[in-house]
Amino acid sequence: MDEIRSWLYIGKFRDTLDKKYLELNRIKSMLQLADPVNQPSINSIYLPVEDLAPTSPLLIKQGIDFILAEKEKGHKVLVACGAGINRSTAFCMAALKEVEGLSLSDAYKDIKRKHPESIPHEPVWESFCSYYNETTPYIDIMRLSIRIF
Repeated sequence: MDEIRSWLYIGKFRDTLDKKYLELNRIKSMLQLADPVNQPSINSIYLPVEDLAPTSPLLIKQGIDFILAEKEKGHKVLVACGAGINRSTAFCMAALKEVEGLSLSDAYKDIKRKHPESIPHEPVWESFCSYYNETTPYIDIMRLSIRIF
């Protein structure tokens, strides 16, 4: 699990299972994208977002609405998918876009610096670009991924 902002964390499925680790990081909310995990005292939502498939606008909206509502409550939010690479990156990018007004590619650059394994897969990237009416080609994200380090 890595801190993207003081209120936003990105992680893997296994992070959602470790109650002590969640408590240590003061996580109060989780957007779960791999499998649902019930942690008492942590507000969670599970969304069935496929790893290698396009993400529906409805699921994007549900995930973003959850993150923003939990941030508004002053909660630290963990966004977790299976490996903490693809789906969690996309939702964290969207959160930074919504809160800070960053483009998806600028949000990705920032996340990548703090969570080096981040890289959205092409169908997920294209889904989020479509949702936000952005036109950054996926090849540019691949180039960014290489140049950041």
